[in-house]
Amino acid sequence: MSQESFFAKQEDHYASYQGLLRHMGELQRLHVQILLDALRQRQEHILAPIRAGQLRQPSASDCWEYLVDFGQRSLLFLDTLRQRGDNTLAHERAGYPLLLKFDHEVLIDGHDLPHPANYSLLRILPGPNQPSDDSRQPVIIVDPRGGHGAGIGGFKEDSEIGESLRAGHPTYFIAFSHFPAPGQTLADIAEAEAHFIEAVRARHPDTGKPVIIGNCQAGWALMGLAAARPELPGLVIINGAPLSYWAGVNGSNPMRYAGGLLGGSWMTRLGSDLGNGRFDGAWLVSNFESLNPANTHWSKYYNLFSQVDSEAPRFLDFERWWGSPTLLNSEEIEAIVDDLFIGNRLAGGFGRKSSAIDLKRIEAPVVVFCSYGDNITPPQQALNWIVDVYPSDLALRSAGRTIVYLRHASIGHLGIFVSGKVARREHRELLGAIDSIGALPAGLYELVIDDLPETAEDGQTYQVHFERRRIADILSHDQDGRDDEREFALVDRLSELNSTLYDWFVRPTMRQLINEPTAEVIRKAHPFHQQQVLWSSLNPALWWLAGTAGQVRGNRRPVAADNPLLTWQALFSHLVEAQLDGYRDLRDALQELCFHGFYGGLSTLTGGQKPQNPQKRASVQDQALIARLHDALPHGGQLEALARILFLLGSTSQSISKERIERLAQHGRQLVQQFALDPIALRDSVRLQGLLVFAHAAESLSSLPLLLRTASERQQVLDAVIQLVPELHTAEGAVGDLWRELHRLLERPLPGFVLTPDEPAATDAAAAAKPTAPADATAPAAADSVRARAASRAAAPARRASSPGKTTKAADSGKAPGKTAGKPAPATARTGPGKAATGKATAEASTPLDGEPAAGAPAAKPAPNAAAARKRKRPANDPAGSSE
Repeated sequence: MSQESFFAKQEDHYASYQGLLRHMGELQRLHVQILLDALRQRQEHILAPIRAGQLRQPSASDCWEYLVDFGQRSLLFLDTLRQRGDNTLAHERAGYPLLLKFDHEVLIDGHDLPHPANYSLLRILPGPNQPSDDSRQPVIIVDPRGGHGAGIGGFKEDSEIGESLRAGHPTYFIAFSHFPAPGQTLADIAEAEAHFIEAVRARHPDTGKPVIIGNCQAGWALMGLAAARPELPGLVIINGAPLSYWAGVNGSNPMRYAGGLLGGSWMTRLGSDLGNGRFDGAWLVSNFESLNPANTHWSKYYNLFSQVDSEAPRFLDFERWWGSPTLLNSEEIEAIVDDLFIGNRLAGGFGRKSSAIDLKRIEAPVVVFCSYGDNITPPQQALNWIVDVYPSDLALRSAGRTIVYLRHASIGHLGIFVSGKVARREHRELLGAIDSIGALPAGLYELVIDDLPETAEDGQTYQVHFERRRIADILSHDQDGRDDEREFALVDRLSELNSTLYDWFVRPTMRQLINEPTAEVIRKAHPFHQQQVLWSSLNPALWWLAGTAGQVRGNRRPVAADNPLLTWQALFSHLVEAQLDGYRDLRDALQELCFHGFYGGLSTLTGGQKPQNPQKRASVQDQALIARLHDALPHGGQLEALARILFLLGSTSQSISKERIERLAQHGRQLVQQFALDPIALRDSVRLQGLLVFAHAAESLSSLPLLLRTASERQQVLDAVIQLVPELHTAEGAVGDLWRELHRLLERPLPGFVLTPDEPAATDAAAAAKPTAPADATAPAAADSVRARAASRAAAPARRASSPGKTTKAADSGKAPGKTAGKPAPATARTGPGKAATGKATAEASTPLDGEPAAGAPAAKPAPNAAAARKRKRPANDPAGSSE
């Protein structure tokens, strides 16, 4: 080792050590601030009734009234807990049947497949007032198997199944049973689900590929299936699914540290061995409950106690599903923990291990629903896979992929799936936007749900629009950066070591000691199961409770709502919650400090390097693609010019309404059917023009005359544009400026009904009403000319232009002044190419036919005389997403 490299290595170690100390100091200050802020908020919440003068001295009659009500509520509360235990035991005796609120029939039982699995395909039968529309895409909801019981997607009316039926979709449900098949693996489950999806497609051959919804664990499993079998789904919707488990922010997301603090996945192996090869899902449910001890041990029971007359049915309904955790084979849970929770191998990325699944192979549009209130799957874990798979905007668009995400401001993890309010708002609007999502061009978008006034004339409560986003927006969600990934990489290495030692020295002995009767006793002894049994009719000490509670219900004397003791009762509950929340915050802070202190120090000692920045590597690849795209600028004809103009017009707005997308997609389908356009040539031309507008914004505009050399061609294309986007008749602002600039550049007279910046606002009424007729009259001829030119070039130039790496060099006259090949687009450029092929001509033809269809296209750089007029104000980016 040379002297220079030796001192350089020592300097790196010193810098890493200094960085560790600085990081630990920042973490300590952060957690102190979090604890102080939380304490202040809780104090304000507790003291609010005192400051408002709501605490007053009760009278003797108030005390007597409250004592009677308190005693009755206590008996009814205890009886509700008894009913919960009885329901759980009855559910167990019945063989853990599926808890669905909807009539259904079993189409395929996974136990009958060549590789058996405890999954089944169910057809949900619509109710008498829910007619199914067989012309709509079928919807398949995959039940998550994360430890809890089965039926989360439809154990209540306001659910994903309920909203799918309400929208008229043929609805299917992939459910699982309590006991896994012997030897069942994740590969067997994926094979079974693929078989189910193929069966649904066979039942609906004319409606397109199905929409598949996966929640939590089913979400990341669905992504793996969509990558392995990209031809199966038409749209993938994943809700609360952790695909990048290492991601998170400091001061939050404590669950991601559990694996490192426990020494890796060896405890998963121990749990499987204690269950005789089957892992009890009660351990996973208990981990979830430990994240919020205030709710687990107090709040949910206090809510039941304080509103026992109305809350008991809802409580029992939820606990019937929550109180029966399922079992998983050791092969399944060990693969999940090793590859996802500890190894983070699903998304892969530079500098770390990756699974055999390549998420780049997913062809269907992907919708990600996440929430800032989710302490299991925060937005960073739900979205960072996008950055790992597509490190740049150009990489995403050149791949022809469409990704949409939806963020909630506050709902918790379970609320994403089981909340009725979320089902009526987010899930309903997601299902209502299926067609528009399928018509979006390639790129990254955020789906935003706007609340409408209750006095809306059409009766709509919400309105959906899409906003273009960049990869940088995903990175901004992770404010702390991704430097802590080297610490999680050390956890992965330590986990492999500990698991290997366990497999060598402990597992053989455990398998000799544990048999099935012993495993069943251990499962029954789990505290989660014991609380169900102790408060059930099996407990002889509760023999009197059922009869007494029945008498109390017949003589119920509820307290008056204005009784002052109710305020004192609520104050006491808030104090208990504050104490438990304070314990949780202190525990989470200590866990995070211990994790970073141990693994950060270990990383410093072992010379751990920062993870590579995939964006730097992607920029080199992007520059090469941009240079190749530059040669394609002057090539093409009317079809390419039409697509490019539409992309340029779409770049003037960051927001696209759902209704506009659907309307223009319909125009696109009509155009394809009317003129029999070749869908392959059309797709390739659209994708190439979208990339050109994104990579070379100004040159895409200035080189348009090279595509349209005669006056008749130019007029025909402009007339076709006005037919597809009639709003241009009266366009103002950035769209109007670009529309006028196109006429100037193509040397065509501007129709008199469009105002120019120098014309007075007041014009002749007859002239203003005149333009529609001539534009519409010439549009069919223009579109026919575009179709004729496209057909004549479909076999050669259009295909040749769609492959940037095989285009011929542009003529010198075709290059815009002031630009050189390979120069990147301006930082503010936003665009997207045409949507990737999905096998349906309608979907591919609809993408360019939009005043904003080229979602994400950059604002085309106008000539100097129009630059000032085209400045626009972009909407603010709400960090909380679509909050309620």
